[in-house]
Formats: sequence, C-alpha cells, structure tokens
Amino acid sequence: MTTRRELLQAGGAGLGALALHTLLGKSALAQTGHSALHHAPRAKRVIHLHMAGAPSQLDLFDPKPRLQELHGQPLPDSYLQGERFAFIKGHPKLLGSPHTFAQHGQSGAWFSNLLPHLARQADRLLIARSMRTTQFNHAPAQIYMASGHERIGRPSFGSWTSWGLGSLNQDLPTFCVLLSGQFGPDGGASLWSSGFLPSVHQGVRLRGEGEPVLHLTDPAGITPAARRAQLDALADLNAHRRAAVGDPEIDTRMAQYEMAWRMQTSVPELADLSREPRSVLDRYGAEPGKKSFANNCLLARRLLERDVRFVQLYHWGWDSHGTGPSDDLMTSLPQRCRETDQASAALLEDLAQSGLLDDTLFIWGGEFGRTPMNEERDGSKFLGRDHHPHAYTLLLAGGGLKQGLTWGATDDLGYFVTDKPVSVHDLHATLLHCLGWDHEKLVYRSQGRDFRLTDVEGTVQHGWLA
Repeated sequence: MTTRRELLQAGGAGLGALALHTLLGKSALAQTGHSALHHAPRAKRVIHLHMAGAPSQLDLFDPKPRLQELHGQPLPDSYLQGERFAFIKGHPKLLGSPHTFAQHGQSGAWFSNLLPHLARQADRLLIARSMRTTQFNHAPAQIYMASGHERIGRPSFGSWTSWGLGSLNQDLPTFCVLLSGQFGPDGGASLWSSGFLPSVHQGVRLRGEGEPVLHLTDPAGITPAARRAQLDALADLNAHRRAAVGDPEIDTRMAQYEMAWRMQTSVPELADLSREPRSVLDRYGAEPGKKSFANNCLLARRLLERDVRFVQLYHWGWDSHGTGPSDDLMTSLPQRCRETDQASAALLEDLAQSGLLDDTLFIWGGEFGRTPMNEERDGSKFLGRDHHPHAYTLLLAGGGLKQGLTWGATDDLGYFVTDKPVSVHDLHATLLHCLGWDHEKLVYRSQGRDFRLTDVEGTVQHGWLA
C-alpha cells in the first residue's frame, strides 16, 4: 500500500517541500512589499553590457575638433584647480584622438571608426554624452554604477529589479551575470550582490566555458530520484526549523536548492550554443565552448528570450592608460572594440527584430570616462588616458526610451559636461521609471532606516522617454 508521503514524493514534492512552498509564497510577498507597480511599465527586462575599465568616450562617441587642434599643448591651468587624477602627474598635455569619426543613420550620430557595427544601429540608440559620476577609481566607480553607492554592502540594480518585479521564469534565476576578458571586474562579486535584500535576489554567475554553473551536475551514482528525495528530506527539516525560529534565510536557502534542481534541466539546454544556426554564430562572432564576449551576448539573448529579468555582462580590459601596447589607444582599445562591437550590435539587432527590445532596456558603457590629456605615466611614449569622472558616454535603447537621440554635450575639450548633465542616480531613477517604479517609493527597510537604489538623489530624465 502506498503511503501519503510516498505518493507525494513520487509526484516530485514531499510534505516538507509543499510546506516550504507555502512559506516561500508568503515570504515573497513580504520581501517585495509591493502589491502593484507605481505606474504602467514600458520595460520588464534589462540587459547591461558593462565595459569594465571605462572605454574612452573621446575616441569612440564624442569627437572634439578643438582638442585635435590643441593636441600636444598643456591643459589650461583653469582645469587643474582643485583637480585630482588617479595617475597623471605634473602638467599634462592635451591628446587629440588618433581615430577618425563619421556620422551615421538619419540621426547623424557620431561614431568612431573602431565601432562600425554599433554605428549601424545609431537610429535605435539613445547616446547619453553627458554622464558623470563621483568616483574616479575602478572598484568604487563600478560599485557605484551597480548599486548607487561607492562602498560595498548595498543591493545591486539587478537585485533591486529581482526584488521589485519577481521572476518571469521559475526554472532560471531572475538575475544572471556573465564575465569575459582576461580578468573579472575590479568590483568583484559586490557588483551583483543582493546587499541587505534577501539573498535569493543576488545575481547568479553563469560561466562561459565548462559547466555553466559549478556543482550543478549530480555526482556519479546519484540519480534524479535520489536527489529529489534528499531535497524533500531537507525541506521537511527546514520547514520545521523555519516554523521554530522564523529565519527568512531558511526560505532563501531552500529556494536556491529548488532552483538548482530545476536548473539541472533548464541550464544545459540554454547554454548549448551549438544549437544555434551557423549564420547566427557567425553574425555574433561566437564559437561554442569558448569563453568570449560574443558567446556571452548570444547566451544573454537566449536568457532574455526565456524571460530572465536582468542580465549583466562584464567585459574586462578597457583601462586605456597607455603604459604599453596592452593598455594603449592604438593597440588595446581597437582590440577591445573588435571583441565587443560585432556581438553588441548583433544582440541589439536581434532584440529589435524579435520585438523583445520593445520591453527590454539595453545599456552599453563603462563606469566613468577618460581624460582629454595624455597620461604619459613614467614618460611612456604610448598614447593613453587617465580616469575621468566628469564626463562619459552611455548607449541606451529599448524599453520606452527614445531612438536616434544624442543627449547632452561636453565642452570643447571634452572635460566637463555643459548641457543636460546626468548622474548615476538620475540614470537609475530613469531606468526604474521605465520598469514601472517611482524610485523614491521603491524602498527597503534595513537596520532601522529606509534605503533605495537612488539613495537621496535622482531625477527621472523625461527627455529620454518616448
């Protein structure tokens, strides 16, 4: 005679799992704290392509004829008053771009010759030339871009999105992270941390080669039925413990176990890029089984097609100081562009053609800009630029944003923003608006005070909205 427990286990869930499911359902409402969005959303997903190290806006998006004319001359003294640089010493000389620019599309947007594929997407893009930040070193600037605060401990934008909107696909994480390049970003795992939000909302890193997720495959000798029985036993124990102590992290831990169980089926199929037609692989420049930004862009498209809420790609290597060919404007910068340009454009075009771009926010750029001066560290003869927080460029598209718009401007040297400045908090406020949230009302109470992604600042850029 079959017992009630055996019947439930045969159906894929034990008593503990069912009890835990009820607890998780209740706690999810408590964690979110929102019964409805603040207004009708224009977007429901986000894809953020972060160029870690900060690409040079002056060599890619913001041509400066006056800077070309003054190439090699000392920076005017007025710019140096009260200024700090990460590496520049003494009185730096101005550096005109060694690369050429042309206008593209009906919008006439300016792009460097280094980005021919993205240039062809000009009329889909909103080019924000007037971004600025408060940070001029990589780790704090990346953390600031990710979380709205320069120190570790705050939830990332992806985690806020997961907490605020919840999941669209119960078989995949709500927030996924992909890395490429020789190293990871300087900010490390803090960039996709859930901070003080429940840890179920942290980003899940998918690997570009080997197993997509470490330890997802069962050890030899463990059958799916045996693994299911183990999870049911754990669920029984954890449901009892949760009822006794009321610790919500027990819910999170068991939710992760259940997610891993479902991912054992969903992730291998998702990550198998060999299923894509050769024409698609060629268009992205992707090679299945090889770690690359192109592969990650193609995987990101597959994640978005499966309704993953937030996908973030970090590509390392844009720190163009000019200490040698590995980080200069003539060798390193063109190489980074070759690694990313084609795949970025292919992803944007695929999203547009499939209709996904209508409700997906697309973001491309780094954590700050580069100086209009040559760094010349230790007398280096290679061309390079130091960190520059006062002005940089982001590319955006989709999800309720205007197309074919260049927003803001910088001065003749590209040093300061002169028109329509946009802070990181303004950026976050605007993106949250597109997702249906009033950034001043999307708050979470932790340690006796309310926190929000935009801290105590942020203005929605209504001129960006379609």
